[in-house]
Amino acid sequence: QVQLVESGGGLVQPGGSLRLSCAASGSNFRINAMGWYRQAPGKQRELVARITSGGSTDYAASVKGRFTISRDNENTVDLQMNSLKPEDTAVYYCRAEVMYSGKLYGNIYWGQGTQVTVSS
Repeated sequence: QVQLVESGGGLVQPGGSLRLSCAASGSNFRINAMGWYRQAPGKQRELVARITSGGSTDYAASVKGRFTISRDNENTVDLQMNSLKPEDTAVYYCRAEVMYSGKLYGNIYWGQGTQVTVSS
């Protein structure tokens, strides 16, 4: 089992910044990629940004140039969010694509979500 714990959400004014962090814990696993997704009320969950173990990144078009995803180590992922807009308001979820050690299969794990509200 792998647990993901997120931190860093909150209320910020338009144009402000927030940094989200996610840490994975457990045993006998390796993370291939980590990412951040978000879900606004009445909308489907969508990819915000993803980073692979090799450092390749993908961003949603709506956040490109404003958000930066990074990994300090293989089991953590951060999302630096700048120039925040009201439309960025959502619950943000950390996601990890995991392979189990010594196995040829893995699983997808999600964090519990953290609320980000952009409002004046």
